[in-house]
Amino acid sequence: MIIELSAISFPRSADERSHFVDGSRLVADCLSILLDGTLKQEDFFAATVRASERPLAERMRPITVAEFVGQEQIMAPHKLLGRLLKHGRMQSLILWGPPGCGKTTLARLIAQDSGAHLVNLSAVTAGVKDVRAAIDEARRQLGKPTILFVDEIHRFNKAQQDLLLPYVENGTVTFLGATTENPSFEVIPPLLSRAPVVVLESLNESDLELILRRALADEERGLGGLKPKVEDEALSYLIRAAKGDARLALSGLEMAVQTTAVDESGYRQVDRQAMADAILKKSLVYDKNGEEHYNLISALHKSLRGSDPDGALYWLARMLEAGEDPLYIARRMVRFASEDVGLADPRALMVAVAAQQAFHLVGRPEGDLALAEAAIYLATAPKSNALYEAYSKARRQAEERGSLPVPMELRNAPTGLMRELGYGRDYRYPHDFAEAYVPMSYLPEDLQHIEFYQPTSRGYEVTLAERLNHWRHRVREERAKQQAAGSGQRAEGSGQKTEDGRRKNEQGAKSPDARGKR
Repeated sequence: MIIELSAISFPRSADERSHFVDGSRLVADCLSILLDGTLKQEDFFAATVRASERPLAERMRPITVAEFVGQEQIMAPHKLLGRLLKHGRMQSLILWGPPGCGKTTLARLIAQDSGAHLVNLSAVTAGVKDVRAAIDEARRQLGKPTILFVDEIHRFNKAQQDLLLPYVENGTVTFLGATTENPSFEVIPPLLSRAPVVVLESLNESDLELILRRALADEERGLGGLKPKVEDEALSYLIRAAKGDARLALSGLEMAVQTTAVDESGYRQVDRQAMADAILKKSLVYDKNGEEHYNLISALHKSLRGSDPDGALYWLARMLEAGEDPLYIARRMVRFASEDVGLADPRALMVAVAAQQAFHLVGRPEGDLALAEAAIYLATAPKSNALYEAYSKARRQAEERGSLPVPMELRNAPTGLMRELGYGRDYRYPHDFAEAYVPMSYLPEDLQHIEFYQPTSRGYEVTLAERLNHWRHRVREERAKQQAAGSGQRAEGSGQKTEDGRRKNEQGAKSPDARGKR
């Protein structure tokens, strides 16, 4: 491969000098990589883009462990990554964290400090062919260890992940995966067992401020050559808007500085309005099919159950503003009304269903208030899971005891034959009795000792408990009478049989035939 370098005129302005320094360094780096044989020819032209044309977030990416900011919970000297980096050791890992928290940078630093050859793959575009090529490249390193970094590993299907297993197992490559999705959902268990999960967190505001001020001051890789002066209020606004994402913060800063004109003193004065104009609103972190979906609906459900209307409103707003299907939230609140409020407040179900219907009628944004009204009502309603527990017990009995026969008095008798067989016999119509109530059990005979529903002492269930205790007391009394009557009949029948047997024996003793037989 031949590279022709044309004559380079000496840069005059500060901006040109920054470009010159960065560009010269990049050319030198590319030449070094080419001579080392680790850069493919077709990748060279993509790599030789002027350093100043690369995004600020890429230019400011830490090149040493000392430059890395944040993640003290895993980077401390006594933590896993801290120990690995300190001793230059390699370990297959899966780095799980939100966007812009440093996953890719950490992978590069681990490879750099261990002296390993680094092969980068993006699971978004790579396939089985690319994985095989990476393994072949690792084999050609002649004893030099290779780290295979797969970004967005959750994008690989099972077959692609399976392909990595033997090479991770035999040490051909040390595997580093990065993902924004929960690995327990997206990564196959055999790969998880070989690559422990390291959890990264969103950067805090102090970390973001340090990163941004470093970029403003750095004349070589950052924006220092542009002479920016960013107001503290503008910087604080950017930090809050970034929500822990360093990439987003640096991109916003770069846009704000570059789009601000130079004033008479030669500086770029960036105020809060200029910063707000330069950055776009960061979308709330959310994935309708991923972990955050379940985390947020869980938070909403627990806030409702915990009788916290403020928490319920916040999580409801988080889900709606992030793009969740409002009718999904409405369905969950209908379920909550039965499961966690139940008959402590029967109106809760009506309010939840009404909210669903109201939203269906008017849509967003007006319908959001109907959901908010339901959320507040459910959160402040008396709570009871007695209904949920009662049905769970009944379901278990139905599953475990099988098809127990329907008692004869409860059976339908539409034909004469069925009535002759006893279907519906002895059924007593409650409206023909006082209080429209008949003290009897309507369960199969084997289950008549069970009482599934046990109301609480909260809300409307207090009234239900009084009524139900009265009815159940009468049923128990009736059952005791029937048992006593049945015992008396059995005793009378047993005595009659004994008397009949005695008489029969006496007659047998007087019979000549009986004497002869004896």
